[in-house]
Amino acid sequence: MKSRRRPYSEQRPIDAGGGVWSVPVPIPGNPLGYTLIYAIESPAGPVLIDAGWNDPESWLALRDGLGSVGMDIRDVRGVVVTHFHPDHAGLAGQVREESGAWIAMHEADVALVELIRDFEEGAHQDFQADMLRRAGAGAVEVEEVTANRPRPPARPDLVLRDGDLIDVPGRRLRTIWTPGHTPGHICLHLEDADRIFTGDHVLPAITPHIGIYPYDRADVDPLSDFLDSLEKVKGLGDLEALPAHEWIFPDTAARATEIVAHHEEKLIRIAALLSEAEEPLTIWEIAARMTWNRPWEDFPPMLRGMAAGEAAAHLRTLEVRGVIRRTTGTDPVRFALHS
Repeated sequence: MKSRRRPYSEQRPIDAGGGVWSVPVPIPGNPLGYTLIYAIESPAGPVLIDAGWNDPESWLALRDGLGSVGMDIRDVRGVVVTHFHPDHAGLAGQVREESGAWIAMHEADVALVELIRDFEEGAHQDFQADMLRRAGAGAVEVEEVTANRPRPPARPDLVLRDGDLIDVPGRRLRTIWTPGHTPGHICLHLEDADRIFTGDHVLPAITPHIGIYPYDRADVDPLSDFLDSLEKVKGLGDLEALPAHEWIFPDTAARATEIVAHHEEKLIRIAALLSEAEEPLTIWEIAARMTWNRPWEDFPPMLRGMAAGEAAAHLRTLEVRGVIRRTTGTDPVRFALHS
């Protein structure tokens, strides 16, 4: 079932087999193009894995896509959100309004949803601006990155923990906590069919964003969490993966191994970058010198902000491993190779 990555205009709902359907839902203005929403059949109504971006076009794609495979969105029993990001959680609230469905999410991301919803618009922008300034971003970059904020996701009804079974009558769908991309990211093991819904955790050709926010936090290590979570998923065996982006593919464990190697190589390159620097560097300077899929100068503001978060996560892991150190008493914070 593996195929090349195709634009959203070429995507169609498909029968993924075994009572599972895949419905592509567009992400307006995003190079990812779309999120794959999965619908699991049950006698009590379908259960969705994720819901898609909160946008009228996306809503029509979800509603009509389900309709094209014989499902009425008003019959949806529940929405399991793999993580709180807007291309996954955005439409969950509207599905609930339409059908009375429950929304389920891991407790760590539930806490983030509550935090986001409690932020007033001005306070959120101030938080972002201060974070960017401490990372070494310039005033113009700070203004550009903080310009837009997605609508916050709906509050979930059900709080999930690692190992919980999801209420899907006739099926065994188990929660696998896989932090890294977000603190509460989950995969979902369909145990009665030896398949796994991987959300953004394991994707067939790209890797998920792993970042720290604020960038200079020293009390978390999301990249190490992510690498540990990949090992956890590998331990489940060579399950067929149903990811939230790109395409279905046959061997989750093999792809997880490739992703671990990718990040270990990136850690080596960042350490080498710092060893060549004549003085400690800010997070923003390090991000600008890293190798990306396009030149730093061509990055739009939002992607620069995400790249800085990715740089920060790798720096934090190197710091935890004792390879690098952060300078004390400097603003913005700077990093150097450990002497």
